[in-house]
Amino acid sequence: MDRRSFLLGTSTLALSQLLFGCGGNKQTQLKVQLLKGSIPGQVVNRFHKGLQQQVQLKFAPVEHIQDLFHQLQNWQQKPKTSDEQGWRRFIPFRQGQKVADADLVTLGDYWLQAAIEQKLIQPLQEMQGNQLKQWSTLNERWKQLVTRNDQGILDTQGKVWGAPYRWGSTVIVYNRDKLQKLGWTPKDWGDLWRDGMQQRISLLNQPREVIGLVLKKLGKSYNTDNLDQVPDLEKELQILNQQVKFYSSNNYLEPLIMEDTWLAVGWSSDVLPILGRYPQLAAVIPQSGTAIWADLWVRPAGITKDSLSDQWIDFCWQPSTAKQISVLTKTNSPISTNIAASDIQEPLWSLLESDRKVFDKSEFLLPLPPSAIKQYESLFAKMKV
Repeated sequence: MDRRSFLLGTSTLALSQLLFGCGGNKQTQLKVQLLKGSIPGQVVNRFHKGLQQQVQLKFAPVEHIQDLFHQLQNWQQKPKTSDEQGWRRFIPFRQGQKVADADLVTLGDYWLQAAIEQKLIQPLQEMQGNQLKQWSTLNERWKQLVTRNDQGILDTQGKVWGAPYRWGSTVIVYNRDKLQKLGWTPKDWGDLWRDGMQQRISLLNQPREVIGLVLKKLGKSYNTDNLDQVPDLEKELQILNQQVKFYSSNNYLEPLIMEDTWLAVGWSSDVLPILGRYPQLAAVIPQSGTAIWADLWVRPAGITKDSLSDQWIDFCWQPSTAKQISVLTKTNSPISTNIAASDIQEPLWSLLESDRKVFDKSEFLLPLPPSAIKQYESLFAKMKV
């Protein structure tokens, strides 16, 4: 799943590399590769100032979540036999795989199963461990999301593989002027099927997202694993496709701003940063529930565990830090932050402090069996013909 940063504000970490501290190679380091825009520079600065020892922090932002996943894969790839033999002529002690260049990496929860299954990451802690001091402050839903077995499947007896530090949802964003002239504003997924919206909508180019919202309209789960058993699903998809002008996971906001489309389905991390700049746009979380995602800290396989990376995770889970991340990056926090209306401008506040009932009806996109994934992909391709 590609959640890109769009029109990033100046408060986010936008440097090619943010470096705090100086000194020789022997100085203690914390190296982090993170999703661009997901951690404000002020937060890193405050963490550095609070450390007791001299530490060098290297925070390198990366544009896309999938690039971070591919980086994890590259670190674990063994060189080709011929290459490996060639290196050993000159460096006899060279290991059979590359060494990860980060202590922690941002990963989306959508990628977590694959990262565990491919042995790209290692657990942050065993369930019985107590290394992460702030772990107890997390709601059970967040603990369950990252507690998995060695196949990456949710398992209450599993290990802790990730540390969520912010989250968001799939939302409906729309041109309020255009839709008010039609006499309505969207409240739920069913509004995408309304008269007057033919060729006026853009949807994410993602099978799980698109078929998932139709499942939600039909009172089913995003994580339905047998689509053949859902009555009227294919018919609903065909009708919805007639409303759609195009599918895109990257370029769905520009046409909305230019009024080529009147409504789009997108990720809150893309949508919220632009609402203040374009007052003709508004966004809503569908009342029947939506898809939710989380950005996590994970530890690459092969990296020696150290207390400094645990300190950083615990720091992100402190209420004051969590609130700062949420407000400055315009996302939600897994930690209770008590954001007030005065902390952030409307209409962002109502989206960040979303209705608890809606949140309870919303779902993470959880791992599905390969056979189910093929069903989603096949049905999505058929829908777009």
